[in-house]
Amino acid sequence: MFGLEIWQFWLAVGITAFAGFVKGAIGFAMPMIMLSAFGSLLPATTALAALILPTLLTNIQQAFRQGPDAARNSIRSFRWHIGTVLVFICVSAGFAQAIPQGIMYALLGVPIVLFASWQLAGRSLALPLHHRRRAEVGMGVIGGLYGGISGIWGPPLIILLLSLGVDKREQIRVQGVVFLLGAVVLLIAHLASGVLNAQTLPLSAVLCIPAFAGMLAGFVLQDRLDVVQFRRWTLILLVLTGANLVRRAFDFWM
Repeated sequence: MFGLEIWQFWLAVGITAFAGFVKGAIGFAMPMIMLSAFGSLLPATTALAALILPTLLTNIQQAFRQGPDAARNSIRSFRWHIGTVLVFICVSAGFAQAIPQGIMYALLGVPIVLFASWQLAGRSLALPLHHRRRAEVGMGVIGGLYGGISGIWGPPLIILLLSLGVDKREQIRVQGVVFLLGAVVLLIAHLASGVLNAQTLPLSAVLCIPAFAGMLAGFVLQDRLDVVQFRRWTLILLVLTGANLVRRAFDFWM
């Protein structure tokens, strides 16, 4: 089924549904969870391809949850960051298949572990920003370069939003808008690069179903419950999944 064993396919479905649930609840971490977990099931480029369409679909829902006017305002407010991310996703996407899998796993796993561990330790990710435009562009370069090769460009944006003191509702919407526009560019870039092809595109399309279902369930948690403890357990999960990517990187080098 889609070039996978039956157990691989259904495990991928379960992972995607859980990743969608987490995204619905806290607004991010879906690609990180999917790629980290898929690293034990699929080749790195197949794992990247599989998350592209679910990421696109769920970000449409997240970006427009408060309506198109709110989404447009977020685009205007963060236009420098968005523009930079889009440009650098295109720049780096062509290197996705050229980077050895061991290096890709390490490049993904180490920052995820550091990012989650730092927050679990109770340390703020907020940075002293003296010039917002420079900060938006700088974080956009980092996010875009990472996004093109991995499908993950969220952590630099989250650091930027925390540093600017954006409130929770706007933060989740801005994340959705930026992730959505980046996902569109990622889709186009990897149709061109060959990562998303006749073999991987159907798998990515089918995984949209559990991703969307999981996200709707996550919205219920976001709206009704305090997500502080849930976010803590999500960060613990990210540490474990990032560590698994680092382990996979060492497997390739041993």
